[in-house]
Amino acid sequence: MKYEVIVLGAGMIGVSTALQLIKRGHAVTLVDRRPPGLETSYGNAGIIQREAVEPYPFPRDFSLLFKVMRKGGIDVNYHLDALPRIAPKLLRYWWYSSPPRYREIALAWSRLIEHSISEHAPLIEEAGANDLIRKDGWRVGFRTPLAFELAQREAERESLEYGIKHTVLDSSALAAAEPGLVRAMAGAIHWVEPWTVRSPGTLVERYAALFQRLGGRFLQGDADSLQQVGAGWSVKTDDGDVLAEHAVIALGPWSSQITDRLDYQLPLFVKRGYHRHYRAAKTLTMPLLDAENGVMLAPMNAGLRLTTGAEFAALGAPATPLQLRKAERAVGELIDLGEPVEQKPWLGARPCVVDMKPVIGAAPRHRGLWFHFGHAHQGFTLGPASGRLLAEMINGESPYIDPTPYSPTRFIRS
Repeated sequence: MKYEVIVLGAGMIGVSTALQLIKRGHAVTLVDRRPPGLETSYGNAGIIQREAVEPYPFPRDFSLLFKVMRKGGIDVNYHLDALPRIAPKLLRYWWYSSPPRYREIALAWSRLIEHSISEHAPLIEEAGANDLIRKDGWRVGFRTPLAFELAQREAERESLEYGIKHTVLDSSALAAAEPGLVRAMAGAIHWVEPWTVRSPGTLVERYAALFQRLGGRFLQGDADSLQQVGAGWSVKTDDGDVLAEHAVIALGPWSSQITDRLDYQLPLFVKRGYHRHYRAAKTLTMPLLDAENGVMLAPMNAGLRLTTGAEFAALGAPATPLQLRKAERAVGELIDLGEPVEQKPWLGARPCVVDMKPVIGAAPRHRGLWFHFGHAHQGFTLGPASGRLLAEMINGESPYIDPTPYSPTRFIRS
């Protein structure tokens, strides 16, 4: 059977879902308040992270936790007034990060990541987006020999367990590979399989344009107006109400605004992040993570993009770019950033789930409603792979990977 489907959210997850559905013959309307690719999918480091086989666990080392609590580093910041609301979810995040639970979570996560590049590749080709792509990986750089030594052991473990490839660059090899660095680092891990994107938001735009060429419809509208109408769903747009048999909530960090209203209490929270571009006189050849500080430098069409780690705050809270200022000073020791391109930093939010896995599947108590969000740091990486999985479920196909670990029913009783 072919359906009318509304997909709410025009980031990488929503656009990829819409594409996978229209390729299966459904009539699809993509709805967002803004044009495609301008929210969370715009602000990342632009890496399709095939190597990201394990999600980010909550730190369980007390010294690291104490460092976070006193805001002693760059990679994590928090708003004190947000803690009462998010602390119970962070406690569950910590609970799921215990080694026995984390092993199972990482295995389920890796099964999605395994298909990240293979699902992006045909869409990139069909969307005419090869000009945005490089296929030579990215690097994690280390300032201290001890951190570099520990990272080599961890990279070797991941390569053995998951079959992902890496090479090791010592200090001199890294300096030769990146002549723009003004200070020697101890070395780097080069993950060779990931692809990098020179403008993440533009890639989403290209996918959205492909979706429209295939007959899909994009409308700007109010996703929060979604409501059940008879046996289907409706949403208000600038072009009037849209009715469909199925609706997909793919709104990233804003998904809970609808799921809460429909009485689905899912354990979602956000990690905010900042970025800014700089007119560096000598840029990098590929993205480089300053590992000890949790700061990414990524060469983009707009300049050298600096992205920060995680900030725990309410979704709509005012910007507090403390991390960005600290990051500018830290990476200024490594590379001459030059002048900033934008007058103000960009701020976005990552949609996170306490067990580190996305929510993918049918809403237990509402016919024709589907959830597709919670990909945390990897929505840009996983959009096509995750979109395929959900589209197969809606289409009644046998899913290409087991969807059980990502089902909403792990948190919701029908």
